[in-house]
Amino acid sequence: MSPHPLKAVTLTHVRYQKGDQLGHFLAWVSLVPVFISLGGFVSHFIFRRELQGMFFAIGLLISQFINEIIKKSFQQARPETCALLEVCDSHGWPSSHSQYMFFFAVYFTLLTYRKLGLICRNQLWVVLLLVWPMAVLTLYSRVYLGYHTVAQVFAGATLGAVLGGGWFWIVNNVLKGLFPVIEESAFGRFFYVKDTSHIPNVLKFEYENARAARKHVSYKRAD
Repeated sequence: MSPHPLKAVTLTHVRYQKGDQLGHFLAWVSLVPVFISLGGFVSHFIFRRELQGMFFAIGLLISQFINEIIKKSFQQARPETCALLEVCDSHGWPSSHSQYMFFFAVYFTLLTYRKLGLICRNQLWVVLLLVWPMAVLTLYSRVYLGYHTVAQVFAGATLGAVLGGGWFWIVNNVLKGLFPVIEESAFGRFFYVKDTSHIPNVLKFEYENARAARKHVSYKRAD
């Protein structure tokens, strides 16, 4: 037998009381950050390769790195209810799930309002009816399932909102001047990295250009 205690990878290891339907639902909600990271940003890089989206993802990574530093510095324990879940080998303040979701919600809202992404300002209802309710539900899920205290999730949410707003300002007021350089770099050319934030309606632009390209022989596939 190994002398060292075993430790599980808890990325998707979320527990809830058996028979608790609300807990079951909130357990899935608690995994939204994982879905956004693995499904959203990975697929975004594969299919879109927008610099705005890439820096969005980089900001989330920086935010989570800061979260880990703070947790290790303060080493605040998780609530007693977490002991029943057998996953209390990490610190609880601030909540990384809450920080992630509020960073995402703030940045996504600003991105939409400034018309810098695929969703335009007149589609803010997507943010109001989907993104923010999911962020709030994630906070609630972490407390309901026993992983965090109320103070821990609010600390994470506050830090995430501040970092999300701050990173958005840095990207679009400081780093955006580098976007053309990155586009023209060897990396940008090899991976077809692009910036379309200067286009008012990206979906309309791509739709019209895709239709127009059908008329040009040079764009046709050689099957």
